[in-house]
Amino acid sequence: MNQDLSDLPPMSRLLSIMAKLRDPDGGCPWDLKQDFASIAPYTIEEAYEVADAIAKGEMGNLRDELGDLLLQVVFHAQMAHEQDAFDFEDVAGAISDKMIKRHPHVFGTDQIDGAGAQTIAWEEQKAFERAKLAEQESRELSALDGVATALPALTRALKLQNRAARVGFDWPDVAPVLAKIVEETAELQAEMAAGNSEAMAEEMGDLLFSVVNLARHLKLDPEAALRAGNDKFEKRFRLLERDLAAEGLVPNDLSIGKLEKIWQDVKKRETPDT
Repeated sequence: MNQDLSDLPPMSRLLSIMAKLRDPDGGCPWDLKQDFASIAPYTIEEAYEVADAIAKGEMGNLRDELGDLLLQVVFHAQMAHEQDAFDFEDVAGAISDKMIKRHPHVFGTDQIDGAGAQTIAWEEQKAFERAKLAEQESRELSALDGVATALPALTRALKLQNRAARVGFDWPDVAPVLAKIVEETAELQAEMAAGNSEAMAEEMGDLLFSVVNLARHLKLDPEAALRAGNDKFEKRFRLLERDLAAEGLVPNDLSIGKLEKIWQDVKKRETPDT
């Protein structure tokens, strides 16, 4: 007999829906087949879709995407509950405790003068928590502890560099960072000349890491900068395709030299609403 979930509060309803989907007796075959590893890519994808809705300022879409992301949390919590590891209440309780602990100026008696001071206090509290965890696990503490390996590469590079900078491993200004980019470019060119594909990949990684370091020194988010660059390229390329289509052409019909001339024309004509 199907359970009527319509009268439940929204959160209880969602939790009941997920429990039913994972119920071996009448649940969904696809949902039952999943595990943490198979669901993880969907969790990442939904987080990006939330960010995309925010970037586009689409509130209705943001509501829906936040729901999709919440579903991922509920899905993982249900699977953990089935293993007697933890459940959704534990997840909510843990994050509530953490937020209270990291905001003593709001939930306690501490005083914080401005957002900048709060950022420093937040990082100090997280550092304390990482040190405590390392002690509990009987291992050496590293400034790089807690930087997730699954982060997008640009974001992870930025976080690694920020952590290293906090313990003094950083250039004092932007000039040596620019010099490092020139150095890494030369090293990549040398490996290209040698035709060493494995070394080329390594030097490309070093070059990209140095470019992220430049973004950090300029107080820019490299992930956001590249995302904006991707959007700009897509917009311009679509304009180029439209111009060519008006003449019955596609990019393959022209030489790269002629395409470059059209590309420059597109850049000159480009307006924010195109």
